[in-house]
Amino acid sequence: MDTFPDLGSLSDQELKDLIQQLTDEEVEVSYRRRILHGKIDILRAELVNRLRKKHETGEDVISGADVERLTDILSGRAGDPDARDE
Repeated sequence: MDTFPDLGSLSDQELKDLIQQLTDEEVEVSYRRRILHGKIDILRAELVNRLRKKHETGEDVISGADVERLTDILSGRAGDPDARDE
């Protein structure tokens, strides 16, 4: 991780350049984030369509693993894969 420079030692132009560099980087990160969110939305829509089709054909839509995952979320263990072993 880059350390933040000693601001007092930078010239006005160096500060402007650093501001521009970080602004450009933020624009790139924001663009990438929007692309990722779009992909996630498309994948979720596909999953919903598949689940809807399963429901319409009478297949099980919710599995035991789904119930287990929901239990973990509700009990606050969602982010801890080892919490189940306690």
